[in-house]
Amino acid sequence: MAFTMHSHSGQFCPGHAKDQLEDVVKHAISIGYKTMGLTEHMPRTELEDLYPDELDTDPHASLASLIPRHEAYLLEAQRLQTKYASQINILIGFEGEWIRPECGPLIKTLSAPTCVDYFLGSIHHTGGIGIDFDREMYERAKAAAGGSEELLFQRYYDEQFDMLVALKPRVVGHFDLIRLLSEDPARDLRGWKEGKVWEKVVRNLEFVAKYGGWLECNTSALRKGLKEPYPARPVAEEWLSLGGKFTFSDDSHGVAQVATNYARGLDYLQSLGVTELWTFERATPHPGTPVDGKKATLIEKSVSIDEFRKDLKLE
Repeated sequence: MAFTMHSHSGQFCPGHAKDQLEDVVKHAISIGYKTMGLTEHMPRTELEDLYPDELDTDPHASLASLIPRHEAYLLEAQRLQTKYASQINILIGFEGEWIRPECGPLIKTLSAPTCVDYFLGSIHHTGGIGIDFDREMYERAKAAAGGSEELLFQRYYDEQFDMLVALKPRVVGHFDLIRLLSEDPARDLRGWKEGKVWEKVVRNLEFVAKYGGWLECNTSALRKGLKEPYPARPVAEEWLSLGGKFTFSDDSHGVAQVATNYARGLDYLQSLGVTELWTFERATPHPGTPVDGKKATLIEKSVSIDEFRKDLKLE
């Protein structure tokens, strides 16, 4: 049973992704997905949090459009969930944007509607500065953290820990995204002289394992030129030693990226000794929510990697 727990569309992430959401869903069905988590980026609420492409025209208009766009996304997601219910189990979620602690209450509010099944706990910023958008912003974040990558990584994992404690997300997105634009994305974090970065990594993993969250194995790192998915092998090995469970994501930003590098990602997991992946099944009922206005029940579902490969139709 092939699936993704992390996806985007150009319809609701204009400038950041491509294609209509329905076209992304239809393509996912055509290549064998049986479950698809829709996780458009949550709206931001401060002008300072807009990305450069959102500042090119009218920043205030860009900011004002984000919440209505999110509301439109939830309506479209529910329509697609119903329309394609006989072909695919659509989960409705969003990607959390923990930029500062004040984002916590907003994420909780956005996760409250009965149609929302889950959210990804993600970090794309440190000190309020984006760390995966481009080199210029990454260097600004590094300077703000004290001028070294070691200090930047420490800040990243401290802010990630704040997010984890405040929200306890069921799925933690791209755990080590901070390595994407770093000087050495393949660096073994256990090798830094002071050892503080690795201590923070282990602390965060232990916390997620304790409350029962999942890490995603996210193959977008491969299409961005990294040699391993998120998380890298040392982190993945530590996670597995804690009894941690993996889900699987393409983090697609349009039709062309659905299931990109999935074969390599599955090979990577099997090289770690992983034999099963985890997803949710929306059970009460699918589609739609119970008539009493409560959220649908999510059942944790194990999928063997062999079964995942068998269902996936890759060229």
